[in-house]
Amino acid sequence: MGSAGLNNRSNGQQYLGVTEPISLGGPSEFDVVKTQELEKFLADVGLYESQEEAVSREEVLGRLDQIVKTWVKKVSRAKGFNEQLVQEANAKIFTFGSYRLGVHGPGADIDTLCVGPRHASREEDFFMELHNMLEEMPEVAELHPVPDAHVPVMKFKFSGVSIDLLYAKLSLWVIPEDLDISQDSILQNADEQTVRSLNGCRVTDQILRLVPNIQNFRTTLRCMRFWAKRRGVYSNVSGFLGGINWALLVARICQLYPNALPSMLVARFFRVYTQWRWPNPVMLCAIEEGSLGLPIWDPRRNPRDRLHQMPIITPAYPCMNSSYNVLSSTLRVMTEEFQRGNEICEAMKVNKADWSTLFEPYPFFEAYKNYLEIDITAENEDDLRKWKGWVESRLRQLTLKIERHTFGMLQCHPHPGDFSDKSRPFHCCFFMGLQRKQGKPANEGEQFDIRATVEEFKHSVGMYTLWKPGMEIQVSHIRRRNIPLFVFPGGVRPSRPAKGWGFDGRSVLKPKASDSGQADKNVGVADETRKRKLAEGNGESSFTNIKRFKAMDSGCSGTEESEICKSHTSVIGSCSLDSDAARQRQHVEDNNVKHNSTDGKCHTASASEGVAGEGSEIGSSLPIIAPGAATSTSREAEELAIEKIMSAQTINHTGFPEELDELEEYGMTDHEVMNGRANESLTTKPVQGLSVGSRASCLQAGCLEELEPPELPAPCHTRVPASSSNTQRKPLIRLSLSSMAKTTGTSS
Repeated sequence: MGSAGLNNRSNGQQYLGVTEPISLGGPSEFDVVKTQELEKFLADVGLYESQEEAVSREEVLGRLDQIVKTWVKKVSRAKGFNEQLVQEANAKIFTFGSYRLGVHGPGADIDTLCVGPRHASREEDFFMELHNMLEEMPEVAELHPVPDAHVPVMKFKFSGVSIDLLYAKLSLWVIPEDLDISQDSILQNADEQTVRSLNGCRVTDQILRLVPNIQNFRTTLRCMRFWAKRRGVYSNVSGFLGGINWALLVARICQLYPNALPSMLVARFFRVYTQWRWPNPVMLCAIEEGSLGLPIWDPRRNPRDRLHQMPIITPAYPCMNSSYNVLSSTLRVMTEEFQRGNEICEAMKVNKADWSTLFEPYPFFEAYKNYLEIDITAENEDDLRKWKGWVESRLRQLTLKIERHTFGMLQCHPHPGDFSDKSRPFHCCFFMGLQRKQGKPANEGEQFDIRATVEEFKHSVGMYTLWKPGMEIQVSHIRRRNIPLFVFPGGVRPSRPAKGWGFDGRSVLKPKASDSGQADKNVGVADETRKRKLAEGNGESSFTNIKRFKAMDSGCSGTEESEICKSHTSVIGSCSLDSDAARQRQHVEDNNVKHNSTDGKCHTASASEGVAGEGSEIGSSLPIIAPGAATSTSREAEELAIEKIMSAQTINHTGFPEELDELEEYGMTDHEVMNGRANESLTTKPVQGLSVGSRASCLQAGCLEELEPPELPAPCHTRVPASSSNTQRKPLIRLSLSSMAKTTGTSS
């Protein structure tokens, strides 16, 4: 493992990460049994590939390595190199992503990187010469180059194995066979595309160096990836988290609990990130500025970095935020899912839930009453693939625009997948759930007209430089009862459960029949959390942990707190900006918790104590929970330690206009092959026609969160035509809040 990322404790022992571990405790007999159950569950659902498939992947990688070596010799010869230099010319294949981490499943693609010498260019030699070589091979299919992507990539299938191939052109004349790309010097004189291409391999290798137990890390990560896909929060392009993000989050938990088994790590994952106060960053190691002058994530200097909702920082130089696509809406969904996972893990301790409960699919089409349906069509399959990739990459902007233009009152929940109507050729659609922001004061008859917002989105999508006739897009508002049947498995709409579902579509935990006698004592933690939200009068999640203040109520004096709750070293301590906005947000959080205090007393410290000023030094001691410690004391200290991990730094999120983030260049994905993207404006023009009004008919109906689509025409300013075969449902959205006012106890 080496010394990379190792830090020294006060007693001379070493640990991985930016803070000392929260607990050094090992597994109990219960944890061993639960881990065995988890591993069996993961195997039963088919997350592990067969031995035959593993061998096939290795053979494909070996064959691909031979191909690029032949290719670079061919390029060298064509450029006039003598025969000796031609024979010395070399290229090398590296893997990264899920395959390199060892968590890939059956049928998963392999992320690969070709490293070549300085005379083998990306544009001509890689995307033309190598492309032509691959095109002539019978074992290669579905070859699709994307040279203009933010990270240029060549996608294809080799003997049935999906490959994503990147290219890095180094400043070396000869690529040694034992090349170590983890060294920062490898980035010397490298262009931006090469730095981005190398980043995947460098980050993957660094993650494996920074976890205390690779096998436990892999099992836990495999579990969390499966969970995220089942719960609909696995998609970087949709504004959720992708593979590298989940790997970094899991790796941090492994650092904090170095002796824990996978079942313990899963429970701690939800416990820690339920308490995490974003945008405090998650980091595996210190952020180093390096000697090459490459830009790094630093909210002290970069205004864009202060806008990031959920910073998860890569551990390899140059350290960047890997989760820049996360929006406030998708962060809300993920934090609710973290809370649900934490509730289920707590219930598993008392045998009120099992692993299958944790992995229940998210009932997306039952969670909301209203949805946006985005339909796209094209003339042929190749056009549909390109058009679909482009539209999917812009859906994040639609979510951002809707929430911004409604001042955050209308929340969007994008579905991370796509659906196809088999009866319509070359068709695909996406969906977004819609709801009024919970816990806000209700205005009678409030309605949202998002037609202008949708037209603005369609216009931006229509700027696709590879647009062809037949590439069409429609955006429609539909009710839950009108969801098309092709989105359901087998084309059959499932029957809605009469009970057991919360307003957000989450399953409510109920005691088993055998424990019915304890029902009064063991209220479902999901119901308890929901009641607490209603009591607060605020539907948003409060990330200031209530339990911390309950512990203080039980006798944690100021002196004791200062000794047991010291915060960790701020790796870039001055990135925590001591601003009025940060203090104001801290004050609001503290007040939210204060109102929930059972004795009505204020147990919070001043806001300034939780905010690190620029250049400040913060102590690095954390309460270390030794093996064999008392359970109640350990749990209390653990929760305090988790809370204090975040209190060391708070990032200012409100000091700069959000418009800077709307068309952030880093947000460009592999599918975004628009040559003129650099000319797009970084500011949003005022939207004409955005209105909020009243509607008596909706009030009389007493509807709760009902969005009605009146048949009103809306002019189309984009060059993308609407399909003549389908009636366009105009997305005029009206929302009555009268019933919600009664629920929350506020007057409208």
